[in-house]
Amino acid sequence: MKQPVSSADAPKAIGPYSQAVRAGQLLFISGQIPLDPASGQLVGGDIAAQTRRVMDNLGAILKAANLSFANVVRTTIFLADMNDFASVNEVYGGYVGQPAPARATIQVAQLPKGARVEIDAIAAFDGQG
Repeated sequence: MKQPVSSADAPKAIGPYSQAVRAGQLLFISGQIPLDPASGQLVGGDIAAQTRRVMDNLGAILKAANLSFANVVRTTIFLADMNDFASVNEVYGGYVGQPAPARATIQVAQLPKGARVEIDAIAAFDGQG
């Protein structure tokens, strides 16, 4: 059985998908791009600013499920330019803590709305949820 999870503090889905779906003891969070939840617009600034917005969006969805970044077990980072890897990695590392989740990082040709970074996540409920 799957159950949708959403937060008003993260951008609304811009297509036929849920912000996140709980299936058993796992939470699958859809890829987040650097959209401001209030305006629905892409945030300005450099790749670090965009990455912070993405991580804040992920954090809001985790919080809606009574989870935190400590529960995240897997992420995928999609970059429009692999040259942004070091900056994204620095911001990302400040959110996830240790032990860090398993992760893949992939350069793609294009991201929705011209974003430079998108991140999805899988989190575990640790039996308490």
